[in-house]
Amino acid sequence: MLLATALASVVAALAKSAVTEYHILQILFFRQVFVFLSALPGLRKTFPHSLRTKAPFTHALRLSGAFLALFMSVWAVAVLPLTTATTLGFSQVLFLSLLALIFLKESVGRHRITAVVVGFIGVVIVMRPGVDGFANLNALIPITGAFGAAVAFTCVRKLSQTESTETILAYQAIFVGLIAGIPLFWLWKIPDIGGWVLLVSMGVFATASNWVGVKALRLGEASVVGNIEYMKLIYATILGYIVFSEMPDGYTLAGAAMIILASVYIFHRERGQKTAP
Repeated sequence: MLLATALASVVAALAKSAVTEYHILQILFFRQVFVFLSALPGLRKTFPHSLRTKAPFTHALRLSGAFLALFMSVWAVAVLPLTTATTLGFSQVLFLSLLALIFLKESVGRHRITAVVVGFIGVVIVMRPGVDGFANLNALIPITGAFGAAVAFTCVRKLSQTESTETILAYQAIFVGLIAGIPLFWLWKIPDIGGWVLLVSMGVFATASNWVGVKALRLGEASVVGNIEYMKLIYATILGYIVFSEMPDGYTLAGAAMIILASVYIFHRERGQKTAP
């Protein structure tokens, strides 16, 4: 999982470099092509049965959330320091708690509600509201992406009750690529040699991060593996300083501490409630 989070952080740094030359949709399309190629062997075995679904609306909602999360994640690193974008992306866990309460009817006690409130206070600290409003409205971009990711994850929880893994993967691999790819008829920019290396590397590293992360979840306990996700903040700080000469300020670090502590508390409490019986 340490490797998976490191690769994901490298992808974010590459995206921050690529977005200065190429449209966000072109970057997403390259990433999705490699994800599709990696999933192709499994999809071939079950196609076209893998596209049969009992919940088309939930799939559509999940794909919308996933696309929003991917699009905003690239846009966020383009307009914000890498550490700030990464920190605000952690608010996904807080949104997940709220969506689970509303749509999955999961019980949410006062401890979890308190953790969510603390986490969102951390988000507000990173955004730095002042007398004239928020210091940087661009901070809403990764928060919107985190909400999209939470929507997608909530839908996957719901879909897993009735749909096969192959069906869930098939819709992700095919339709997110189409959503990003169709506008490229008007937005495509032919990469030079350096651009090809950058875009292909991003696709390879993103795919490798996904596969290694899944492997880690299969081999290790979720309570341990899941918390390593927050190493992204360390990686992002290092990459931001070395590659982009960025230094996180006190607001970002203080907010990050509150978001991470709240998220870890939610994760461990949910884990404990599941294992207690």
